[in-house]
Amino acid sequence: MRSESSDREAVLVVGGTGFIGSAVVRELLGTRPAGAPAMDLRVLSRRSLPAWMTSAGVRRIPGDLMAPESLRGCGDGVGTVLHLASYVGRDPALCEAVNTVGTRALLKAARPARFLYVSTASVYGHGPHRGVREGKLTPAPASAASASRLLAEEAVLAHGGVVLRPNLVYGPGDRWYVPLFLRLLRKVPVWAEDGRARSSLVGVRELARVVGAFARCGWTDADRGAVYHVNHPRPVTMRSVGTQLCRGLGVPPPDSDLPRSAHWGLASRLLPELTRHQHALLTDDHYYESTRVWERLGLVPGPGFAAGLATSLPWYRQHLARPRVP
Repeated sequence: MRSESSDREAVLVVGGTGFIGSAVVRELLGTRPAGAPAMDLRVLSRRSLPAWMTSAGVRRIPGDLMAPESLRGCGDGVGTVLHLASYVGRDPALCEAVNTVGTRALLKAARPARFLYVSTASVYGHGPHRGVREGKLTPAPASAASASRLLAEEAVLAHGGVVLRPNLVYGPGDRWYVPLFLRLLRKVPVWAEDGRARSSLVGVRELARVVGAFARCGWTDADRGAVYHVNHPRPVTMRSVGTQLCRGLGVPPPDSDLPRSAHWGLASRLLPELTRHQHALLTDDHYYESTRVWERLGLVPGPGFAAGLATSLPWYRQHLARPRVP
C-alpha cells in the first residue's frame, strides 16, 4: 500500500521525539535534495508532536510500544521503519514491555516494511573490549535493559532488518552519558588508571546521519539481517574526554589517580547510584572497530569528539546544573 500524501512510501520514526529520534527527524527534514519531493515522514507518538515537526509536515501516528493493540495500522503505506525507542532504566518489567514485547509488536504491525533498529554496544556486557569487529564477540548483556534490547535485536534480525550498535552517544538531548560522567568527576575527582581507558563515542548528529542514509538508500542483500557498529572510528581516552568536559563546563579536573579497583570502591561509596557496569564503561576499554558502516554508506565520519563537544556545549551548559562555588 502506498502513502496517501506521496508517491513514495513513507518513513515511520519510532521514538522520534527522543534524544536520538529528534536528531534523526531533523536529519531527514534537512537533507532533501533540491527539487526532490517532500518525504512522507511520520512519527509514532503517544503525545502531540513539537511545533517544529508539524510545521515541517511531519505527521503524528498515534501509538505506544507498551500497548501493542495501539500499533495496528501504524505501518500502512510505510516503506521503512526507523525504531529508535528504548527503555534504558532498571525496571525489568518495563524493559520487557517496551524493548522486547513492544519491538515484536511493532514488527508485526509494520510488515513488510524495511526495519532499522538502534540498539547499543552494551549488549556485549562487561569489557574490556578492544577493537572488536561485528560478529567477533558474543553478546553477554549485564543489565535487564541490555538483555531486553538484545532480544529486540534478535527479532529485528530475524525479520531481515538492520541493527546499529553505537557505544556512547553524546550531544544535544543527552541525559545519560555526559551527565553521568560529570557526576562522577564531581563526586570522585580522581582518574582511574590515569584515565587511559579508551572508548568509542559518536555524536548524536553523526549517528543521525547514518540512520538517515539507511532511510534514503537502497538496501543490499548484505544489509538484511546485518549488525553495524556506529561510532567514530578513532577511540578517545577517558582522560581526554574528561579534561575537555571539565574545561568546557567549568568543573575542576582531577589531579590525582587510583587503580581502577580502588576507584570503584571510592565511587561506589560516594555515588551509590552508579552501577559497576556504568563504572566500567567510564574507566575500562570499550572501543569497537567502526569503519564498516561509514564505508558501506560512503560517509565521512566527521572530525571527532573535540569538535562534536564544542558544538554541543551550549546545550550542556543550559541543561546541566553548574557546580556550586565553595
